[in-house]
Amino acid sequence: MDQVIEFLNLRRVNQPHQQAIEEAINRVVASGWYIQGRETQLFEEEFAAYCEVGYCVGVGNGLDALSLILRGYGIGKGDEVIVPSHTFIATWLAVSHTGATPVSVEVDPVTFNLDPLALEAAVTPQTRAIIAVHLYGQPADMGAICTIAQRHSIKVIEDAAQAHGARYRGKRTGSLGDAAAFSFYPGKNLGALGDGGAITTNDTALASRCRMLGNYGSSVKYRHEMVGVNSRLDEIQAAVLRAKLPHLDAENARRRSLAAVYTEALQGAVAVAPNISAGVEPVWHLYVIKSSRRESLIQRLQSKDIGYMVHYPLACHLQGTYVGATWPASPVACSLQDVVLSLPIAPYLTEDEVRCVAGVVRDHNA
Repeated sequence: MDQVIEFLNLRRVNQPHQQAIEEAINRVVASGWYIQGRETQLFEEEFAAYCEVGYCVGVGNGLDALSLILRGYGIGKGDEVIVPSHTFIATWLAVSHTGATPVSVEVDPVTFNLDPLALEAAVTPQTRAIIAVHLYGQPADMGAICTIAQRHSIKVIEDAAQAHGARYRGKRTGSLGDAAAFSFYPGKNLGALGDGGAITTNDTALASRCRMLGNYGSSVKYRHEMVGVNSRLDEIQAAVLRAKLPHLDAENARRRSLAAVYTEALQGAVAVAPNISAGVEPVWHLYVIKSSRRESLIQRLQSKDIGYMVHYPLACHLQGTYVGATWPASPVACSLQDVVLSLPIAPYLTEDEVRCVAGVVRDHNA
């Protein structure tokens, strides 16, 4: 094979937006206003409109977005928050940061998202919220999750860090629960040039509290009404995101097209392609297959100069920070950690490159 196919090349991701990004950065530098200025205000308005909600609050990163939502709802020590067993650890850490207890619930072995059938049994009188992760860019089953939450009067928080622009039954992620957390880490579908995050909601009071909490607990300079933190989306990152947001839908459409090429090319292969639930429109932040021969497949990909990643190689309850606590059995999460493998998917890839990757996977598992 003559060509290297990287798992992700951020230079290629941003190259189509190079001029707009440079103009955005220069605009901020020339303004002399670098924190909580016009660019952040405009991005918040534009992203709220994009997500079809009333409010967006820019914050420092996706983990802070989750933590601030939980704190904004007064969730803390003595409370429980339901989280999926298979997710990036930030979902769990956000709960721990508030002093509340994460309660692990198994995921569906087909979609990898929170399993509503396992959810209700985990609700206790101490349960204050459910964090529904739209893993890999596919929305969770929000209809079933919200029905259970309403029955028990608990909040539903979307972890939409991998799902910018996805839809569930026609509605955007970010508008499906009580509030949502986004990350703008550079590799996301809508990525900044550094860390960044946002909270979206239709809850006026929550938006106000989260904005105060992220600004040292202050809404008026040098007047601090609560114990806050410093977590604000800075002007340069907001300007960069504004430059890229108008192109997000087109780039997501390109991801869907490439995912379809993968899925067609992998038909009949031993490796299992992702399953998409009815009524959802994923944005394919990741294209994740399952392979019982993952280690030898990885070696094969390496020999062909094809990039890959494992999302995620160790379940959250097995991570050092959570070892020692008593967790419910998580056979699905433990099985997934041994078989999942992420293949390259990005708007700049060609269909020939995707078919090449799929061919290596298919031939290896033949």
